[in-house]
Amino acid sequence: GPHPPLLTCRSRKDDDHDNSGSHRPMTPRELIGEAEVPGGPPLRLFRRGSDFMIVLERNELMSTRMHGSEVALGTMACDRLAGHKAPHLLIGGYGMGYTLRAVLGQLGPTARVTVVELVPGIIDWARGPMAAVTAGCLDDPRVTITMGDVGASMAHSNAQYDAILLDVDNGPEGLTRAANDGLYSPQGLANAKQALRPGGSLLMKVFQGEGFNELLQRLRQDYAVLLNRKPEASR
Repeated sequence: GPHPPLLTCRSRKDDDHDNSGSHRPMTPRELIGEAEVPGGPPLRLFRRGSDFMIVLERNELMSTRMHGSEVALGTMACDRLAGHKAPHLLIGGYGMGYTLRAVLGQLGPTARVTVVELVPGIIDWARGPMAAVTAGCLDDPRVTITMGDVGASMAHSNAQYDAILLDVDNGPEGLTRAANDGLYSPQGLANAKQALRPGGSLLMKVFQGEGFNELLQRLRQDYAVLLNRKPEASR
């Protein structure tokens, strides 16, 4: 039957929480830039020492310190694609590029990866202040960057992808913009299924919060097998 979607989950983390157990003074956090989000509040990029963090209001969405779940999303997708000679992947949300770099590190030269990113500033940061983290992945010949809404992209795709990887928000109770909730609606999930080739895999990273059980019920209606995994190094 078709490969199952894979969900990875992470717990909420305050952007200034230090759980190292130490009492050393925090390095000051420096604001590097702001990026407008269509239909939502702006994102802010901070740097603290050698670490970067992208923050929405008071919520840290991602950081260079904690990216195990982003890497796991890419690794799990590649595990599902073993044996594919020239797979085509769709990654919804570039973030800090950890998922993209994970798949590029495992896929062969004939693979193709389409990255759909809503926020132009995210790509500007990747090519600018975060260029050392980006490590050239945006210029890999296998990669195509498309600016826009991944939900709309899936709605206009038909049997195009062997795997779709979604890491665009926290899940059904999206923080970044209200429209992201549509990705997890019955129509949004139907669009994802339509965009997949037969036997394709849908992988989503979501919080186990409000709407999570309803999301699982919707996925069970469309997919023969559902795996729900929490990576060891999740956040």
